[in-house]
Amino acid sequence: MNELDSLVQQAQALFTQCGSAAELENAKAQFLGKSGRISELMKGLSQLDLEAKKTQGAVINAAKQSIEHLLNARRQALADAELNRQLQAEKLDVSLPSGLRTQGGLHPVSLSLERIELIFASMGFSVAQGPEIETDWFNFTALNTPQDHPARSMHDTFYVEGGHLLRTHTSPMQIRHAMAHVQQHQQSIAAGKGMPEIRVIAPGRTYRVDSDATHSPMFHQCEGLWIGENISFKDLKVVFTDFCKTFFENEDLVLRFRPSFFPFTEPSAEIDIQFPSGPLAGRWLEVAGSGQVHPNVVRNMGLDPEHYIGFAFGMGPDRLTMLRYGVNDLRLFFDGDIRFLSQFR
Repeated sequence: MNELDSLVQQAQALFTQCGSAAELENAKAQFLGKSGRISELMKGLSQLDLEAKKTQGAVINAAKQSIEHLLNARRQALADAELNRQLQAEKLDVSLPSGLRTQGGLHPVSLSLERIELIFASMGFSVAQGPEIETDWFNFTALNTPQDHPARSMHDTFYVEGGHLLRTHTSPMQIRHAMAHVQQHQQSIAAGKGMPEIRVIAPGRTYRVDSDATHSPMFHQCEGLWIGENISFKDLKVVFTDFCKTFFENEDLVLRFRPSFFPFTEPSAEIDIQFPSGPLAGRWLEVAGSGQVHPNVVRNMGLDPEHYIGFAFGMGPDRLTMLRYGVNDLRLFFDGDIRFLSQFR
């Protein structure tokens, strides 16, 4: 065995004895450092002639490569051993239940929608659902808002292919529900026996091109409709006053019906509420629009406005939720921040 083979065996033995990366680097210096055995052999080449330099240089390089290979192999072995040690020390039993499990809950607007439906159900109202992508006729024309009506500018919305649009309110469901109701009782109406009253609310998502602290491009509405042979504005005031006092759990709540204009009702009124105490005490806050259903809308339902009359209203569950829970920015409902939503669990 020549000197270089012996040197490689010495390096292998020394590397194997190293139990840490620091020890291995110290051992490396003995063979591959600036003053190491290989470096000393390379310096001795200067004393040889040209042919001997080539021959001896190739042998020394082969030994150097063998030592580097042994060094890298030991480095990897030490790294693998350290990784296994860490894995064993940090091993988790994934079969055990997580300690981070938390209880979920409904979104605050969903809580309000459930509350609205329960309150009106106690008054005999059913709940209607319908498409969020509507036709122009159901969303506008059937509600006494023809193509050239200026009120359409207040309902700037998102249009899709085929002349359809994302509904700007849930009022189209009033028309859809009433038409289905009339069709169901057509024979009774034709025979002059009358028709069961239409008493329905239509909660759901709606869309308009608005976005600020009190408006969102997607928001919720709840429309209400009561049609019969003798349903007056007085009934509207009684129903909505009872609803507001129940929703806010405040019998001292004050309501006022302020004259306004809507194309689908006549007469029309904005509904404002006033809290008797708390941070909003003394302020009038608009919560809904309402009025007697316009004769043209009754006619589009398939009914004779000389025989059938009633009222309609539309309110924003998002705004009611803000007032009920003291939220001052509508956008918090849609940010998905768990810190905010967890307060309503």
